[in-house]
Amino acid sequence: MRRLILLTAAAFMVVAPFAAHAQYPGGGGSGRGADDQRKQQEEDAKKKKRDKDWGNNQAALPQMRNAGPCPFVKTLYDAGRYVEFKDDREASANVGFSGEIQGISAGCAYKDDEPIKLEMDILFELGKGPQAQGSSKTYHYWVAVTDRNREVIARQNFDLPVNFGDKDRVYVTDSVANIVIPRGAATTSGANFEVLVGFDVTPKMAEFNRLGKRFRVNAGATTVAAGDPAPRR
Repeated sequence: MRRLILLTAAAFMVVAPFAAHAQYPGGGGSGRGADDQRKQQEEDAKKKKRDKDWGNNQAALPQMRNAGPCPFVKTLYDAGRYVEFKDDREASANVGFSGEIQGISAGCAYKDDEPIKLEMDILFELGKGPQAQGSSKTYHYWVAVTDRNREVIARQNFDLPVNFGDKDRVYVTDSVANIVIPRGAATTSGANFEVLVGFDVTPKMAEFNRLGKRFRVNAGATTVAAGDPAPRR
């Protein structure tokens, strides 16, 4: 599925905020950044183990020629997972649809004073819990471009329709092409920018992620007591 996000020079004159539901890591106190970095490292280690166990090694996109480093591409920690709970009760038996961004492969190209052209493949692991209604779900996620000062230059929302059929867990790779980032001068490298990806989550979902709580994406597919505490991995 090919998608695109196109930034014009005018986009650099407007600073757009993140959605109120997604908080940028590192804010809210001097110790917050270190804590979020630690959590991100733990998530990366867990992801590598899952990839090894499940055989989900995603091939990197072909390298494109460029005159400098590419923008740093990452998942926003607070919005990297999506978990629905019936009546907001955090129990595995109350899980509806869920999802997690498992990995991002990206490549970029630029030279002289040309804009940066970037494309990426995003691997999603998506689940259907016992409270999910129906066998299909349209997830919503966003891609945002920021500068080194952590200001959002541009952001675009995407829909991700998924049909589970008779499965309770599926993997989907979505492609975002033609991300074009204008550069102020030939000396402006991709290292001056970041590209962030995240689900469109509610404030409660963001807090659930921020606290490091987690369920398997198909949590509750088997019968579990409604009062069970939220497991951690």
